Amino acid sequence: MSKYLLIMRGTDESNAAMMANIDEMMATTRQFIEEMVKAGVLLAAEGLDDPRKGVVVDFSGEAPVVTDGPYGETKELFGGFFLLDVASKQEAVEWAKRVPAAPGSKIEVRRVPGSDEVPQVDA
Repeated sequence: MSKYLLIMRGTDESNAAMMANIDEMMATTRQFIEEMVKAGVLLAAEGLDDPRKGVVVDFSGEAPVVTDGPYGETKELFGGFFLLDVASKQEAVEWAKRVPAAPGSKIEVRRVPGSDEVPQVDA
């Protein structure tokens, strides 16, 4: 089994569409989560707060610069995730295709490397 992160990415437009039908979206999402739990693949799931309430710490210069949200040049925002333990990338993709998402949203599927795959530094 491998861990995969399904990253929810939205735009201002897709987020507005989701908020317009938030009760329906939440009910559908709860049902989707129940299906993943029954299938034994869900490890974690979280949504994020409004990006206007966040900050960005930018390391482009000599010292880190903190900027309050919203982020003017961002076209897509990370809105939350599902962490799955599945047999293959294809299985993760099949779950991603079932995520309740507003039109214009995207789900990015990324494998989480195991601890044995992370380079070790000799002390």
